[in-house]
Amino acid sequence: MSRRPPLSVLDLAIVGEGSSHSEALSNSVDLARNVERLGYHRHWVAEHHNMPGIASSAPAVLIAALGAETEHMRVGSGGVMLPNHAPLVVAEQFGMLEALHPGRIDLGIGRAPGTDGITAAALRRSLDPLSDEEFPRQLAELLGFFRGEFPEGHPYNRITAVPGKGDMPEIWLLGSSGYSAQVAGMLGMRFAFAHHFMPQNTDAALELYRSNFKPSEHLKEPYAMVAVAAIAAEDDERARYLSGPARLSMARLRSGMPTRFPTPEEAAAHEFTAEEEASVKPLSGSAMIGSAQTVREKLDAFVERTRADEIMITTMVHAHSDRVRSYELIAAEWGLEPR
Repeated sequence: MSRRPPLSVLDLAIVGEGSSHSEALSNSVDLARNVERLGYHRHWVAEHHNMPGIASSAPAVLIAALGAETEHMRVGSGGVMLPNHAPLVVAEQFGMLEALHPGRIDLGIGRAPGTDGITAAALRRSLDPLSDEEFPRQLAELLGFFRGEFPEGHPYNRITAVPGKGDMPEIWLLGSSGYSAQVAGMLGMRFAFAHHFMPQNTDAALELYRSNFKPSEHLKEPYAMVAVAAIAAEDDERARYLSGPARLSMARLRSGMPTRFPTPEEAAAHEFTAEEEASVKPLSGSAMIGSAQTVREKLDAFVERTRADEIMITTMVHAHSDRVRSYELIAAEWGLEPR
C-alpha cells in the first residue's frame, strides 16, 4: 500500500468482570504510556454514563491524567457529548487542559448524550427533548468562548472563559450519521466517524463531509479520521477468542442490560439467542480481528476504500495485557516508528 495514515487509539477505560474502577483507570493511563512509546498519534477517551463496564464518564478529568503521564502524543476526547454540558464549562475545562499541555489537546464533540434517556435527563436536569437547533447553538457558544467573539448585543459577549479564550484545543466533530458530517464540512472542521458501531453509514457520511467541506482559518482541506474496532493476537484463532466478550457486552447493552465487561471464558460459554446474534451481526462483520497480518490486510483494504486520513483503533478485550499486546502487534505490522 502506497500510503498508510497515522494510527490512533480510542479508549473506553474498560471495567472488566473481577476488576475495579481504580484498576480500569490505572490501565487507561498505562495504555497511554504504551501507545505513545509505540508511535500512535493520539489517544482519546469516550464519554459514557450508566454503563457498568465503562469508567470514562468524565473525559476532562481522565485526559488531565493522561496528559501528565505522556510527553508527545496528543490526548483528547472522543468525545465530549455537548448536550450534557454547558458550553462555558467545556471551554474552561479544555482551555485549562490546553494551558497545561500546550499543543497536545483534542476536543472531539458529539451531539448524542452517550447514554440512555433517563440518565441524559439527569445530566441535563431536564426531560425536554433536544431541538434540531440546540446543538448548532451550543457549538456556536463553545467556539465563541474559545475565540472571545460573540455578536454585538449577545448576552455572553461580556464573559471571558479563563482558561479558555486563547487556549483553544484542536476541535473535531464526531458523528455516526450524515448530520455531523455535513456540519463539520460546512464549518471547515476535522471530522471523526464512528465506524466501529455504525459501519453501514461510513461511506455515505465521509462523502457528505468531503462534498460539503468549506476551508476555514483552521483547516484548508478536509480531514477525516475513522474509528474501527480491531483485535490482534498471535494468530486468528486467539484473536477470535479474545473478541467474544465484546460481542456479549454489546448484546447485553442492546437488550438494555449492560454489565461489567465479561471474561473470554464467560463469552465462550454463552449461548447467543437469535435476537442477540442479530443485534451484534453488523458490528461483528465490521470488526478487524485476527493475527497482525490479518488485521493489517483488513485495515489496508479499509483505508483504500474510505480514503481515511487517519485510523483510530478501539480494542475491547477483557485483559489489559491482551489489549496492550494487540496495539503492539498492529503498530509493528503497520510500520509505526517507536518513540
